[in-house]
Amino acid sequence: MAYAIEAQGLRKSFKTHEAVSGVDLAIRQGELFALLGPNGAGKTTTIHMLTTLLRPSGGTASVCGYDVTKDAAAVRKRIGVAGQYAALDESLTGWQNLTLFAGLHGYSRKAARALAEELLDSFRLTDAGGRPVGTYSGGMRRRIDLAAGVLSRPEVMFLDEPTTGLDPQSRRELWQAVRRLSKNGTTVLLTTQYLEEADQLADRIGFIAQGRVVAVDAPERLKASIGGKTLTIRLAEGADPADVRRLLSSEHGLEVQSDEEDRVVRAGVREAAQAHAAIGTLIDASIGIGDFALSEPTLDDVYFALVASLGSEAVS
Repeated sequence: MAYAIEAQGLRKSFKTHEAVSGVDLAIRQGELFALLGPNGAGKTTTIHMLTTLLRPSGGTASVCGYDVTKDAAAVRKRIGVAGQYAALDESLTGWQNLTLFAGLHGYSRKAARALAEELLDSFRLTDAGGRPVGTYSGGMRRRIDLAAGVLSRPEVMFLDEPTTGLDPQSRRELWQAVRRLSKNGTTVLLTTQYLEEADQLADRIGFIAQGRVVAVDAPERLKASIGGKTLTIRLAEGADPADVRRLLSSEHGLEVQSDEEDRVVRAGVREAAQAHAAIGTLIDASIGIGDFALSEPTLDDVYFALVASLGSEAVS
């Protein structure tokens, strides 16, 4: 099988801190792959090594068959990169920015203009093409940045948390643009903190924690690996999540994850009857319950299960 991105034992250290401690990846050509993980897990550092912005401290990595250290120039010719912040001239219009970037990539003036028009249409920015980028909304800025990133027709596109800070509508508009990019055959490596985003977009997902990839699979298979259902309980004001954890563990053998700030607890259950029994136990103990719900597994549940298996250090 042909892989667009491969990494084996990829490491990066900054003095005494090891940011990436042995990442293994094999991303297929044309695949939309999402790399998930908390802040500080090593997502951006991994992207920087794969895009030749950082030299690895150890291990190997290749993009489109070219070693990121030995053949960095060849890698850069074949990739596009877009991140959280648009690298554009805010005083120029969207059309002018794209024409400028096209010229830098070697297009003739006529071809650059035609390509700018094509990209504005493709990313649904035609009506805004004549306006300065400084007047664009956050979502529009990300889309114009993504358009600039694909000017060179890259084989691989790296998107480093591109929807951070966007409102829900802008996020969904960018999702549509990323889907179109993938359908056109470009391999996409997306890093994100939004589990819903990865679930919606990715062919496969890799979870990174403590500087290494700890799980890789298709979203549906990752969720199926959890098994059972999830009982989510929102506690009433004054209820103690610690009491809930203790009761559900001792009475029903449930492993409970809690967010004490939001007074939300979650536990995996085998069936609806077990959830009903758990709620009954809390009611009998006079623990205030605001509301509760029983749901199929989600990527949140996968994440919590991985965190539990790795220990609290994974999210510190």
